[in-house]
Amino acid sequence: MSSDKKKNYTGDEAKIDNRIKTLVLENSENRKLNCAIAHKIANDYNISAGDIGRHADLLDIRLAKCQMGLFGYPQGSKIVKPSESINPELEKAIKGKVLNNKLSCREAWDIASDMKISKIEVSNTCEALKIKINKCQLGAF
Repeated sequence: MSSDKKKNYTGDEAKIDNRIKTLVLENSENRKLNCAIAHKIANDYNISAGDIGRHADLLDIRLAKCQMGLFGYPQGSKIVKPSESINPELEKAIKGKVLNNKLSCREAWDIASDMKISKIEVSNTCEALKIKINKCQLGAF
């Protein structure tokens, strides 16, 4: 997890899958696993991103370099900055998916993909609109 707060896993959640453990350990560096690498592992090995994040947490591997710019960067935890100008089409796409002033990470990724823009552009626009991104696919937040 990216924060100092460890989750308390119980039952099946607390069990380690040796295949996932090996993949997380082999792909982490200095006890950190980059978001992009975590998602590549999930995609390449047909494992849920949540399982990758849970195993990183159980193994005390910190998630780093969130592709939305929200955590895991040096000199502060995030690099997301409010957009100076807002693309009206992007604003409409975001507001069409917002629930309780929050946009899920998955939906933010989908918007970026659909509009052929970077994930950080979606995140920066959300920051300007004061919309929080939630439900990290890796479980960091």
